Amino acid sequence: MIKIGMMIGDRYEILEKIGTGGMSDVYKAKDHKLNRFVAVKVLKQEFGENANFVSKFRVEAQAAAGLMHPNIVNVYDVGEEGGIHYIVMELVEGITLKKYIEKKARLSVKEAVSIAIQVSMGIEAAHNNHIIHRDIKPQNIIISKEGKVKVTDFGIAKAATSNTITSNVMGSVHYTSPEQARGGYSDEKSDIYSLGITMFEMLTGRVPFNGETTVAIAIKHIQEELPSPREYVSEIPISVEQIVCKCCQKSPDRRYQSMAELITDLKQSLINPDEDFVKVVDPDEEASTRMITDRDMVQIKRQSDRRDSMEEAMRLKKDSRRAYEEDEDEEDEDWDEDEDDEDYDPKMERITTILAIVAALLIGCIVIFLVGRAFGVFRFGGAGEDKAQEEVEQVEMITVVGMHVDEAKRLLLEKGLTPEIQYEVNTVYDEGTVLRASVGAGYMIDKNTVIVLTVAQGEDGVAVPSVTGKSREEATSILEKEGFVVNVTESYDASVENGYVISQSPEAETTAPPGSSITIRVSQGAEETKVRVPRLIGLPEADATFSLIENGLAVGTVTTTTNEDTSLIDKVCYQSYSEGSYVDKGTVVDLKISTGPAAVTYRYSEGITAPTEDPDYHSGMPVDVTVTTADGTQLLSTQTSSFPVAVNYTGIKSPSGVITFHFTVQRDAVTTTDPDNPDETITTEAVTEEKTVTREINFVQE
Repeated sequence: MIKIGMMIGDRYEILEKIGTGGMSDVYKAKDHKLNRFVAVKVLKQEFGENANFVSKFRVEAQAAAGLMHPNIVNVYDVGEEGGIHYIVMELVEGITLKKYIEKKARLSVKEAVSIAIQVSMGIEAAHNNHIIHRDIKPQNIIISKEGKVKVTDFGIAKAATSNTITSNVMGSVHYTSPEQARGGYSDEKSDIYSLGITMFEMLTGRVPFNGETTVAIAIKHIQEELPSPREYVSEIPISVEQIVCKCCQKSPDRRYQSMAELITDLKQSLINPDEDFVKVVDPDEEASTRMITDRDMVQIKRQSDRRDSMEEAMRLKKDSRRAYEEDEDEEDEDWDEDEDDEDYDPKMERITTILAIVAALLIGCIVIFLVGRAFGVFRFGGAGEDKAQEEVEQVEMITVVGMHVDEAKRLLLEKGLTPEIQYEVNTVYDEGTVLRASVGAGYMIDKNTVIVLTVAQGEDGVAVPSVTGKSREEATSILEKEGFVVNVTESYDASVENGYVISQSPEAETTAPPGSSITIRVSQGAEETKVRVPRLIGLPEADATFSLIENGLAVGTVTTTTNEDTSLIDKVCYQSYSEGSYVDKGTVVDLKISTGPAAVTYRYSEGITAPTEDPDYHSGMPVDVTVTTADGTQLLSTQTSSFPVAVNYTGIKSPSGVITFHFTVQRDAVTTTDPDNPDETITTEAVTEEKTVTREINFVQE
């Protein structure tokens, strides 16, 4: 049984439990050899006791350990210790795609396609290494804090599908392919189907098939056509819709034949989303008359060769007695003659037909049995299995009285129970013999129950010093100085300072044999419930949302506002909790998205004076006055003979403008003496002159 603080493989220190699934539990651990944090996936006890499953689990996990790809959660190590089967993996800080979809309701097309491409590249790397995932679903896809998409649980699903493990198969029934639902053979194209269902959920926020039971859902995968994702979200482009539909074809031959083909179409959909480029196989077209290609000819020839080989084998069996009596050269001659003659044997044809029918019936019965067993139709010992499932949290106490303490501890740990030791001077029994147990044999008790074992010791026992309330280092030093071996466990305790001993077993002032184990429980302080608010300012809305979710926070109201910083346009410019502050998990954080700098407006509120710039203007003349802004907006157009003209305009978008004055000057006829001939006069005609005066003005900012 895994306990916090224990070491696995002499290098992995278990720190905390970070997840659980149908077949395994996941712990955060520290690799002391490489000084890094890792994730340790531990197989649950009910599966660890199945030797066949464990064997396949180890083979598949070791194969997965050979995969190194940026879109795969890498496997570092595989091992077994004390009946505990574990896999050591890369520790990815982030959230599952399932939780991400739940938080956002549904993803945008661009985001969904981008995630699908990364998932496809990870699966492609596995397929290239002949590893099939067989359990692709959003729960097995992790989005890291850096936005990297990684696929996890490679190998485990393949091992599971090789056995009758209903809990795991049915847990993934929403994403299982039709061939998996039938219990038949599945290959790389099963992963493509499951990825198609995952894409459907990313785009629409729901799975295509649902039902009251797992069997009902599985039957829908087999029988019902996939609904179009555009029925739920009309803005999904046609290319993306066709990609999803092609991935989820019932027949594997009509899906994408490789991840490379799928990745090509996904990338194309980002460039030309509304283009109809996806090649979907038409079922009617498959049955139509078509030209035989060279590839078809090769395939037909291979089938013909196999058929001829079978017929030759049948003839050899028929003539075996004659063949043994004849010379080897004669046998070759007869064989060549038979092959050349190509005699038709009706009796043998009937035998072959009967054998083929029998074989088909046997295969059909096997398939029906496997499907029925997977769906719970054929149940052998089912009542016992159900009872075990219901009582999975309870175990039967074993007999430990009379055993050596080390053997008793090992058996109790295997049962999921926690042994604690206390010693008692007893010269009748050998030292280390279990005298009593706090729970009698045969009782049903909860897992993790503490079982106090009273163990015999000689008269030369050593008094156990009190270390409760001391620091971990000091307690270890004191106990080791007395010759004891120290085992350390950790747990949260708000009343005891982090790093100090909460309790010890055996208790202080009792005696214990030299070299025996003393277990101290060290406090980790109060369980941390606060989370740190990340920096969101400067992030696009989608990235800010993702950052909040992965940090255990919730997105509140998202509004738009103006902001003077042009670099923040369409990005977060305000968060309701400042970066670095600590808040409770699940706290709602409001966001504001910048629409850019606020529009600056101006006002013009003063009196327009007469155009005295022109000497021809005189008071009382009618003047046409216009005021126009720099962007061409006309604010005023009037005629007046009285100045100043009072104006009051607000909300002007330009900072400056022009006042234009237009008036008419009348010049009367004038008679003057001709300078060249004083006896004569010169008379000029009366004229009318149009005058224009312009005056630049600046408006006042509001």
